[in-house]
Amino acid sequence: MGLSHSRSEVSRELMEKTGFSAEQIEHLHKRFIYLTGDKPVLSIRDFEKVPDLTQNPIREKIKKAFFDRRNLRTGSEGYESEINFEQFLIIMSYFRPMGGHMDEENISSCRKDKLRFLFHMYDTDNDSKITLDEYRSVVEELLSGNLHIEKETARSIADGAMMEAASMCVGQMEPDQVYEGITFEDFLKIWEKIDIETKMHVRFLNMDTIPSCH
Repeated sequence: MGLSHSRSEVSRELMEKTGFSAEQIEHLHKRFIYLTGDKPVLSIRDFEKVPDLTQNPIREKIKKAFFDRRNLRTGSEGYESEINFEQFLIIMSYFRPMGGHMDEENISSCRKDKLRFLFHMYDTDNDSKITLDEYRSVVEELLSGNLHIEKETARSIADGAMMEAASMCVGQMEPDQVYEGITFEDFLKIWEKIDIETKMHVRFLNMDTIPSCH
């Protein structure tokens, strides 16, 4: 009775923290155990068991995002070396689809959480800005599988995108003015009309049965 009650309490706490149902927590626990090999913690090496992830050009950034203390809500900088199941659930909660019966406030909050997760992936030096070098790095990685696009072309694409971001977020700039980087507020403006649902999915973790945000 005591053990059953304890497990029920833990499950209820996880449901409150992550928004997942008990059934979905059980499903994700099976995925967690598969990745860890029945260990209580997940390390970055465990992601080698995910075949689909090896095909993703920004796989290293995705893997690091799972251990980023900003995403785990355990700190403002740095990375954990391992994460437990509760922390795994917190990361997975960023990928939950936005439900069709949400009010505007919940949709806005859910969308903002997703975009903050993406922002942290780009902002690798944790200075609250996506600099030109950081953006170039992402673009180069995304285009690395295309043998017809040279590195200089990828850099030009990134430079053009940053100029567009500056124009959108700052407006007319003075000739000697330098756009230091995309802040999170800028990031929200840039993504304002972009469908975030199509950009944040984790097929490699079988998320098809995960319930929507509510």
